[in-house]
Amino acid sequence: MTVTVILGPEHDQHLRATVMNVMRQLGAAVESRSLSVAGSQEIETVQARLAGQEITIEAETYIGLSITGHERAINEISERVRQATQTIPT
Repeated sequence: MTVTVILGPEHDQHLRATVMNVMRQLGAAVESRSLSVAGSQEIETVQARLAGQEITIEAETYIGLSITGHERAINEISERVRQATQTIPT
C-alpha cells in the first residue's frame, strides 16, 4: 500500500538533509529533482528508487516536507529520520 507521511516543515534545512542522508544510508538512488513555482507556492520534488520501489519526497509551501511510497519503506525511513532529529536533553 502507498502512504504519505509529513515529516515536518518544508523550510527545515536540517530535516531535508537528514532525509537525504537516511535515503543514502538505505541505498536509495535519486532519479530526478524538480522545482516548480505556482503563485506563492514552491514545490521541490525528488524522485528516488529504493529496493526497486519509487519514493517521492516533496517540499511544498504550506504543506511541509512529505515522503510517499510503499508503506514499509516509508515507515522505516520516517522512523530513522525521527530518531536522527530527536533532541537529546542535556
